[in-house]
Amino acid sequence: MKNHHAGRLCTTGVENFSVRAGELTIFENVNFTLHCGELTALIGPNGAGKSTLLKSILGEVSHTGKLNYFDVKGAHVKPIIGYVPQTLKFDATAPTSVIDLFMACLTNRPVWLFGSGFIRERVTKDLKRVRAEHLIDRRLGALSGGELQRILLALALDPLPDLLLLDEPVSGVDKVGLDIFYELVSELRAEDLAILLISHDLPQIKKYADRVILLNKKILKIGTPEEVFESEEMREIFGKGIFEI
Repeated sequence: MKNHHAGRLCTTGVENFSVRAGELTIFENVNFTLHCGELTALIGPNGAGKSTLLKSILGEVSHTGKLNYFDVKGAHVKPIIGYVPQTLKFDATAPTSVIDLFMACLTNRPVWLFGSGFIRERVTKDLKRVRAEHLIDRRLGALSGGELQRILLALALDPLPDLLLLDEPVSGVDKVGLDIFYELVSELRAEDLAILLISHDLPQIKKYADRVILLNKKILKIGTPEEVFESEEMREIFGKGIFEI
């Protein structure tokens, strides 16, 4: 059941974002607001600028425009942003375990300098949030695609962010892993964070998203899944078959 957070106590505003590479415009004049307690899906064709938009929000891509965050008191503060990439590049033959990954990311110290006992309780708590505490000692190379993405989601939630960005996090994951991931992300709305998800899984978006942004170098449509999916703009991008979803 969708959680429409009554207070909408924090907002993240993307104001007039544009990214250009030389003479090429990746996207321009992008404006939207994300509310805590809501899952917003960002969709569009390949090359629409979706991943670049997320990376510009993260500050990893040069852009024009402003990112405005307001908390419950209306103060203009810098948000904590969590990020889950499409995939994690690593040596699948290495002995690195899930807890090793957390230790390296959360402590910024070499894993081999100390034992894992001091952080184990924290990591177990993080993994429980994504139903993955049983994977704490599993070697990263032995994880399925869906399991690895849940581990990356748990990592993105420590510390708990104000804004969670998900860049096609279940691309290539099997249906079971896909369903689990979307259920988890949907449940996270109760944590009062804003979620922006890039996805091509249109049936899942229709089921779980509160709002949808249709992007193709500029915003073509923003609204509820029903409003966007039934729009002429959507049909022009995805064809008539979209209405059968």
